[in-house]
Amino acid sequence: MRVTLMWEARAVQGRGPELLEWARAGARVLAREPVRREVFRAPQDRVLVLTWWDAEALDAELPELPEPDAALITRPVHRWRFESVE
Repeated sequence: MRVTLMWEARAVQGRGPELLEWARAGARVLAREPVRREVFRAPQDRVLVLTWWDAEALDAELPELPEPDAALITRPVHRWRFESVE
């Protein structure tokens, strides 16, 4: 099974580049190497990280990015898990 983890955060206004660099660095040093990873940015200083994993189940124990420092973000991180379908 292929599981995709989605991590999305919104930076405090004007700190989008800092959040982007924090997420990029964190995505490179996960406890294990994902099958694939991509980092995106969006309007309103949002940052999105997607990682793809081979796993036994959707709720498998997988490395995830932590919460950034609270002073860097406007709200708690949003996290979702998706299962690839054909």
